[in-house]
This record gives sequence, C-alpha cells and structure tokens, in this order.
Amino acid sequence: MEQFQEPAAEQLPLSNEPVFVRAFAHAVSYIFHPLFIALYVIGFLLFIHPLAFAGMEHKLRVFRLLAVLVSTTLLPAFSVFLLWRLEFIRSIFLRTQKERIIPYAIAIIFYFWIWYVFKNLRDSPVAAKEFLLGVFLAVCGAWMTNIFAKVSMHSTAVGGMLTFLVLQAWIDPNVNGTIISIALLITGLVCTARLIVGHHSTKQVYGGLAIGALAQIVAVYFT
Repeated sequence: MEQFQEPAAEQLPLSNEPVFVRAFAHAVSYIFHPLFIALYVIGFLLFIHPLAFAGMEHKLRVFRLLAVLVSTTLLPAFSVFLLWRLEFIRSIFLRTQKERIIPYAIAIIFYFWIWYVFKNLRDSPVAAKEFLLGVFLAVCGAWMTNIFAKVSMHSTAVGGMLTFLVLQAWIDPNVNGTIISIALLITGLVCTARLIVGHHSTKQVYGGLAIGALAQIVAVYFT
C-alpha cells in the first residue's frame, strides 16, 4: 500500500520560555482541549447555573451531560484515533491543514447531532440550544477556513465559550462578572499557551477567536 504522504507542519519559532512555563502551557492546552469546552459549558448550565435546567432531576442532568460527552468528546476523539491507526493521518495532534479535513467533517456530524437532540427536547433551555448551535457553526467555519488557512482549534473553542457567556450576561443576571472574568482568564491562558508551545502563530490564534465568536453571535439570531 502506498504510504500516506503529508506535507510537513508549519515550522514556528521555538519558545524561549523556561521549561516549567512550557510544561504549564502544555497542561493548559490539554485541560482546555477543544473537545472538552462544550462539555464544560453544558456542565456549567446543568449543575452550576441556578435556573438553566431548573426542575430537572439530577439523574436526568447526568444523562444529558453524558450525551454531550459522547457526541462532542468521545466519538470525535475515537474517530481521530481510528484515522491515525489506519494511517489516514500521521498524528493525532492534527498539525497540518490536510490532516484536519476529515476530522473536521466527522466533528460536524457529531456536533450537529447533539445540537439537534437538544433543540428537540422541550426541557432544554434556549441558552443550551444557542451554545450548541454556535459550537456546530464554529466547527463548520473552521473547516471552511481550513481550505485556505490553518487556525487554532483551541482558540476557536474558547472564543466561542467567552462570547457565549458575554452574550448571556446581557440577558441573564446569573452570568455575572465573576463568571465572565473566569472565562476571560481561561481564554487568555489557552491562547497564550498555544503561542508558547509553538503550534500556532498569532494570526492563527486570532483567526480562531474570530470564528468562535462569530459563530456564537450568529447562533443567537437563529435560535
């Protein structure tokens, strides 16, 4: 069988930061991996927000979170693992634009499905529907942008998270300044981490932020 041919990943300048700083940047990148962001936000709405899922039994909340975990984390991750083992991609870290094409397409299917499920559940709050639609649109936007340029998936995810919470703060007093500050801190840490580890340029990070933010804004008007 002909070996998979993949162009070399873009070479970015290596960080001059101390080893412990780079280690911390890697830890931040893993903890706030794009596959986890939707899970974190829905978890916040389910278990921390006092009114989003008011009246729902705890057991049902857990099932809803598990559904998000499967659709937005486990299935996309397993798909990437299979693509790697079948040698359709060289790395599970998806360093190049070409490696991201199929994983993006697969993620679109799973993210559309979970949004569609929440959309048709009567007890799903509007906030959850808006966020999941925004996540789906962000993946679509990143996939289309990937045709022309690589953007940071991490910054796309946290950009969407931050924008969603800012938009909610305008209409929901329960999303207060403390929550926005935490989201802003996480966004800053993740974007800085991606620059420190040398996997993205500043342009790619800002491009991801813009896609994630725009997707959430569009989702508000279509929900």
